[in-house]
Amino acid sequence: MTKRTSAKYKIDRRMGENIWGRAKSPVNRREYGPGQHGQRRKGKLSDFGLQLRAKQKLKGYYGDLTEKQFKRIYVEAARVKGDTGENLIGLLERRLDAVVYRAKFVATVFAARQFVNHGHVRVNGKKVNIPSYRVKEGDVIEVRDRSKQMVALLEAVALTERDVPDYMDVDHTKMTATFVRTPGLSDVPYPVQMEPNLVIEYYAQN
Repeated sequence: MTKRTSAKYKIDRRMGENIWGRAKSPVNRREYGPGQHGQRRKGKLSDFGLQLRAKQKLKGYYGDLTEKQFKRIYVEAARVKGDTGENLIGLLERRLDAVVYRAKFVATVFAARQFVNHGHVRVNGKKVNIPSYRVKEGDVIEVRDRSKQMVALLEAVALTERDVPDYMDVDHTKMTATFVRTPGLSDVPYPVQMEPNLVIEYYAQN
């Protein structure tokens, strides 16, 4: 098992939820946490515990971003006019690796980061290999020509466990995706409930 796969499953187990909706998630078999004490009865979480859990879940969903990266996005969301929670979701969904994942060019958000890093993606015709690159509304994201027949890509496109959200316009015959608009929380197809309001409270108090 690779380090990334291990990390992905560890996040699922730690949260006790199948946060990506994957069929192979260990939570589908065991709902208790990892480790020798994982089966102990769970106590009621404090307000801080709920906020921390909400932050860990949202941060983990996007490929387990570092705390520094995630807090920087929160600070920007708080600075922009409007609802901070909605702004946070919008900024996360505008990451290039998130867009590649939403377009179903890859099977997992972890694979999306690697896919971008390895130079398989172009934005408006230009090669971009930075997963955190922020796309804008109207940007066209495409798989470079010599990568379009990759087995992993074709398998990801065929996956039935998730659909392309309506804030993106994707053509899988050409392997292109247009980022139509910045989504809000209700637009994003999270398999589990995300609570950005608790994330905001966490950072406001800590």
